[in-house]
Amino acid sequence: MLVAEVLVKIMESEGVEAAFGIPGASITPVYKYLARSKIKHYTARHEEGAAHAADGYTRSSGKIACCLTTSGPGATNLVTGLYNAQIDSVPMVAITGQNTRSQLGKEAFQCVDIVSTVRPYVKGAWCVTEPARAPGIFREAFRLARSGRPGPVLIDLPLDVQTTDIPYDPDLDAPLTWDKPRSNPKQIEKAVEMILAARSPIILAGGGVIAAGATKELLDFADYLSLPVVTTYMGKGSIPPDHPLYCGQVGIQCNTPFGNKAFLESDLVLGIGCRFNDRHTGNLDVYTRGRKFIHIDIEPTQIGRVISTDLGIVADAKQALVALLEAAKVKTGKRAPRGWVAGIPELREKYERRLQFDDIPIKPQRVFHEINELLGKDTIFTAGCGVVQIWSGQFQKIWRPRYYLPSGGAGTLGYEIPAAVGAKIANPDARVCAIVGDGGFTFQGEALAMACQYDVPIIVVIVNNGYLGLIRQNQAQNYGYEYAVDLWYGEGKIDFVQVAAGYGAKGERVTRPEEIRPALERAMNAGVPYVLDIVVERTTLCSMGTSIDAIQEYEQ
Repeated sequence: MLVAEVLVKIMESEGVEAAFGIPGASITPVYKYLARSKIKHYTARHEEGAAHAADGYTRSSGKIACCLTTSGPGATNLVTGLYNAQIDSVPMVAITGQNTRSQLGKEAFQCVDIVSTVRPYVKGAWCVTEPARAPGIFREAFRLARSGRPGPVLIDLPLDVQTTDIPYDPDLDAPLTWDKPRSNPKQIEKAVEMILAARSPIILAGGGVIAAGATKELLDFADYLSLPVVTTYMGKGSIPPDHPLYCGQVGIQCNTPFGNKAFLESDLVLGIGCRFNDRHTGNLDVYTRGRKFIHIDIEPTQIGRVISTDLGIVADAKQALVALLEAAKVKTGKRAPRGWVAGIPELREKYERRLQFDDIPIKPQRVFHEINELLGKDTIFTAGCGVVQIWSGQFQKIWRPRYYLPSGGAGTLGYEIPAAVGAKIANPDARVCAIVGDGGFTFQGEALAMACQYDVPIIVVIVNNGYLGLIRQNQAQNYGYEYAVDLWYGEGKIDFVQVAAGYGAKGERVTRPEEIRPALERAMNAGVPYVLDIVVERTTLCSMGTSIDAIQEYEQ
């Protein structure tokens, strides 16, 4: 069997149902067999968009997807998408075509050392130069992508390797297995003792809770001990926003006021599946002062990496939470909320940011108020970077895990639309909405063509202030100038409605607050990709700070 066919057989065996890519000369043999397979291929319009679509597919469904490209620039265009997936712990298998083995290292046409290029941004990368090793490498790639802390991998296939005949029987081959690390019982017992001894313990839920499918276990444990819960930005959706123990998000940008306040009230933090990254912690002295930390993570090198940890537990989040609950039941009965914890719902409402504005031009807050009211519990959202992402993170209420898909660690403009396409393909019965700025739309807006070609009815909400808004705010506040951030030119700005029509989508521009809701309703019922260009006040600032106790609020 040719190596190209072996690859496709293994993709099917590994459960791959969708692949996103752009064919080219050096990957043609694989496409021959992909066309004969049960895997549905979606042709992107940019290789980075193919990676983001695979990312959105996987994040929203938990099912692994692949992206495929040709060699040279086709391969290098994947780098941002792989980095985005790596830092947000998204399993993905990228497959690149390559020039023939005899041309490697000779600067042949579209022959680039993609393996060396991407190694810092993937869990593993292989250029398969020995055809007989191909099946084992393919299986290891899928195993590595899914095991431990998930992440992307890359397989580079020279053209002559793809067309080499090797012995292979698919009936005698199967996916590789792996074990999830289990918590040490003594460490679990110690963690419960520390929690019970603390004056004001709190749970910090990160994206790892969602990745592990551990949201029910999180709520069971929190409910039993009446522990308040805050989340990181990537943990958004791990607990319903109306849960009586949910306080909000912690961070210096994508935060909620009560989330930060509740965290600052704590003297012990149980962090689960989180990285303690800089946009979450801000000033580390403020973040750590007066509190101990228990850190549960599936990746051993994460523990102690950023903050000093009083107790580190290497374990799968779901297993660890089950063990914590069992240990807690041995030591104490079910606890009722005490002190300020009993009043969390009232306090959460008291500190909520104001979203209902009737101003013209439209306040960005009003856009998210309408999104919360109308799209609410049943919509999967994607978000990329910039001021619009921060507003989304601060204002949107997310009710379910895997229903909020942000570019968290990378902050990638252009992630939003292709990721939404991937998420909708993975969840055809769900509503999917990309939240994007007018600048972000121009990065991977061509993904609308993929949505239109394959009848993928996503909603794209453009919060259009005509600026690179976050950079404008940074320049103006920190340096006293503005330069190269204005995206409007005279009376003519990009007509996103015509852009949408050019791709085959529908769209409309919204300029008044009372127009937002009916426009969203039309988008929801359109049955085709729909772009809403909502023109908002140009100079609205987003709340942020350098430490979680000093967030500058601008709209009250």
